[in-house]
Amino acid sequence: MEVKAQTRFVRVSPRKARIVVDLIRGKGIEEARQILAFTNKGIAETVEKTLNSAVANAENNNNLRADTLYVKRAFVDEGPIMKRIRPRAKGSASRIRKRTSHITIIVAPREEA
Repeated sequence: MEVKAQTRFVRVSPRKARIVVDLIRGKGIEEARQILAFTNKGIAETVEKTLNSAVANAENNNNLRADTLYVKRAFVDEGPIMKRIRPRAKGSASRIRKRTSHITIIVAPREEA
């Protein structure tokens, strides 16, 4: 039973968000929370909120216990890009691309062998 949580249109570049999301993939929930609490990146707080949302979904909607869950899949997709213009020399302009991200975290209970 997989349970998903998604945060969309986060104003951070997907490349920066993937650095943090890669740290928690495959980890247990408590270990992932510890990693995110001590990660010195701004996006770590948003990733932690998404993780907590996925765990809450699993507990409330599917009656799963939080201590048996782990991060099965975690990935960051690219969202829409806001295009802005910055004035440059000799009356020209250059484009600024303000990137956005969609963060998805999927948790599942560990299979005991």
